[in-house]
Amino acid sequence: MYFKYDKDSDNIVTLTMDQPGRSANMMGQEFGEGFRDALEKLAAEKDLAGVIVTSAKKTFMAGGDLDSLFAATDAEEVFQGGLALKAGMRQLETLGVPVVAALNGSALGGGLELALATHHRIAINDGKSEFGFPEVNLGLLPGGGGCIRLPRMLGLQESLPFLMEGKRVKPEAALNAGMIDELASGPDDLMARARKWIKANPEAQQPWDQKGFRIPGGDPQNPKVAQMLAIGPAMLKQKTRGNMPAPEAIMSTIVEGTLVDIETAARIESRYFAKLATGQTAKNMISAFWYQLNAINGGNSRPQGFDNWQAGKVGILGAGMMGSGIAYCAAMAGCEVVLKDVSKENAEKGKAYSQKLLDKRVSKGRMSQDKADAVLGRILATDDPDDLKGCDLVIEAVFEDRELKAKVTQEAEARLDDNAIFASNTSTLPITGLARASERPKNFIGLHFFSPADRMPLVEIITGEETADETLARAFDFVKQIKKTPIVVSDSRGFYTSRVFSTYVQEGMALLQEGQDPQRIEAAGLQAGMPVGPLALSDEVSMSLMLHIGEQTRKDFEAEGKTPPHNPSFDIVQEMVNKHERPGKAAGAGFYEYPQEGKKYLWPQLRELYTQPDKELPYQEMMDRMLYVQALETIRCMDEGVLHSIPDANIGSIFGWGFAPHQGGVLQFINATGVKQFVDRARELEQRYGARFAPPESLVSMAEKGEDFTFKAA
Repeated sequence: MYFKYDKDSDNIVTLTMDQPGRSANMMGQEFGEGFRDALEKLAAEKDLAGVIVTSAKKTFMAGGDLDSLFAATDAEEVFQGGLALKAGMRQLETLGVPVVAALNGSALGGGLELALATHHRIAINDGKSEFGFPEVNLGLLPGGGGCIRLPRMLGLQESLPFLMEGKRVKPEAALNAGMIDELASGPDDLMARARKWIKANPEAQQPWDQKGFRIPGGDPQNPKVAQMLAIGPAMLKQKTRGNMPAPEAIMSTIVEGTLVDIETAARIESRYFAKLATGQTAKNMISAFWYQLNAINGGNSRPQGFDNWQAGKVGILGAGMMGSGIAYCAAMAGCEVVLKDVSKENAEKGKAYSQKLLDKRVSKGRMSQDKADAVLGRILATDDPDDLKGCDLVIEAVFEDRELKAKVTQEAEARLDDNAIFASNTSTLPITGLARASERPKNFIGLHFFSPADRMPLVEIITGEETADETLARAFDFVKQIKKTPIVVSDSRGFYTSRVFSTYVQEGMALLQEGQDPQRIEAAGLQAGMPVGPLALSDEVSMSLMLHIGEQTRKDFEAEGKTPPHNPSFDIVQEMVNKHERPGKAAGAGFYEYPQEGKKYLWPQLRELYTQPDKELPYQEMMDRMLYVQALETIRCMDEGVLHSIPDANIGSIFGWGFAPHQGGVLQFINATGVKQFVDRARELEQRYGARFAPPESLVSMAEKGEDFTFKAA
C-alpha cells in the first residue's frame, strides 16, 4: 500500500506516503494507483475537515520514476498518463476542504508538484532538505503541474530559475521565494502546525480558483512581461545553440499555459512533456546523469574488500592555482591541510585564494563567518617540508616537469608514514614513470583535478603498474570525501581526459591550418555542444604549456628509442608561441586578444595568416570532425584498457572537458548516431582527412554484430 489513510477525531485525514521496497517515495505507477484509491476514499467522506499529505520516509518524495520514463517510446501514452496524474492533483486541490503538505524532508520534481497541489506547504527547517525541479538537467520539464502552478504562485519571471535552470533551495530560501508557506522545528511541530492551519482555514482555496485571480507580476500580455519574453527566446537560443529542447519547451509551456485556464494549461504541459520524454536528448541525459552517474558515485570502479577511508591531514605541494583550489576543497571537507610552496610568501598567496572564496560565500549568505573562519584555520601555509609529517595523503600539484616532480616526491616521502598515499596531479605524464621516484610505488597514484579545482566536479584517478588496490580504494574515498565525482583509468600518456580533450583542440587547429575562418571554427565548436570553441580553449590551457608538454613527450619517446608521433597542430602552437609571441590567455595574447576592459576577441591577424575563403567547409562537416575525433580516440582508450567502463567514459567526457551534455557523453553520442552509421561516416572522414578518423576494428565488429555502448544498470 503506497498511502496510509488515517482519520482522526477532528475529521482530518492524514495521507502518509510509504512506498514499499524503496528508501524514497517515487512518482510512478504505484503512486498513481495509490493516489486514485486515496482520492476515492476522500471523495466518499461525509464529514471531512481537511487533509494532510506527508511521508514515512526520510524525504517527502524524490520525484518521478525514471525507469518507466527512460523506457517510454509512445508519446500518446505518456501524454495520457500525465493528464491522469494531473487530474488527480486537480481533484485534491478542489476537494472543498483545506489540504496541507507536511514536508518532512526534500521535495524534488514530482514531490514538489504534489505539494503545489495543496493549499498550504509546511517544511521542517532542518537546513538540509531541498526543494526544486531538477527535470531540466535530465532533458525533461516538470510534467506533473510544476510548469502551470509555480508561475501562478510566484509569477513568470520568479519561476524561471526553478523551472529552466533546475535551481534548488533549502527550507528558508524556499520560504522566502514563496514555494513554502511556513517552517516547523521538527516532526511533531510539523503535524501540529498542519492541523492548526486546517482548523483556521476551513474555506481554503488555491489562488487560481478564487475570483479575480491575477498572476503575480502579470501574464504574458502585460507590457513588462511581454518585453522580457520578446528577448527571452533569442537569449535562450544563444545559450543552448538549440541543442537543449527542454528549456525551450519549459518557456513555451509557461507562456502558453498562463494565457489559458488551468485545465487547458495541463494539456499544454503534457504535450510538451510527452515530446521531450520520448525524444533522444532526454534518453541521452537520463542515461548519463542518472544511471551512469549513480553507478560511478555508488562505487562501481572502487576495489571491494576495503573499509571506507577518510583523510584527516592532507598535504598539497605547490600553491599555484591548482594547488590552492585543491587545498580549499580539502579544507571544506574537514581535512587539516598543509599547503607547501618554495616560499612562505607563495604559500600564503595560495591560502588567500581560499580566503577569497570563503568571503564570497559569506557575503552571499551561504556560510556563516564562524564556519568560514574554521575552514580557513584548517589551512597551514608553509615552506617547511617537516610540516608534512602526519599527513595520510599528499598531492603534488607542481609544474609538469618530470625532474621537479621526482624531487618533491622524495622530499615529501621522507617525512611520511609507510601507509601514507602520495598522489600526482599530473595531467599528461604517465604515473608509472613518475612512481619510479617513489620508495613506495604501491602507495603512488594519480589524482588529476581540473581547473578551477574548486568548481570542476571531476577527478580522474590514474593507477600505475604497481599501484595497490587499497591505495586506489582510499583515493576513491578521498575524492568522494571532497564531494567530487571519481572516474578510474589505467596509466598511459595523457590518460583518458587529457588525451581525448586534446583531439578537440588539435582538430580546431587543423581546421585553421587548412584555411577555415577562425570565427566559423569557434562557432562550429559551440554549435556542436562544446562549452568553448577550440581556439579559445587553447588559449585557456596555454599554448606555452602545450609546447612544453610536446617537447617533454618528444624527449620521453626518444629516451625509449621510439619515434615521436607527428602532430600537425604542434606547428601552429610553435608559430604562435615562438614566432608571434602569443602563448595564450595568461599572457594576454593568444588566438584571442584580451583587453583589460571589454570582451576578448579573435586576433585580427589570425584570419590574414590562415584563412582561405575558397576552402570553406560546411558547419556540419566541421562539427562532425570535432565530435568524431573525440569519440574515436575514446574507443582507442577502451581498446587499450585505459578506460574500464562506459560510465567512466561518458561522465568523464562531460564533467572533465565539457563534451556536449545533450549527447549524453562521448560513447552515448555513438549510440545515438547508430554504431553502423557512425562507422560509415567515420570512413568518409578518414578518406578526406586522414587516419585519425579510421574506425577501430573493435567498433567495426560491433557495427557488424549490431552491438552498442548502452550501459545496463545493475
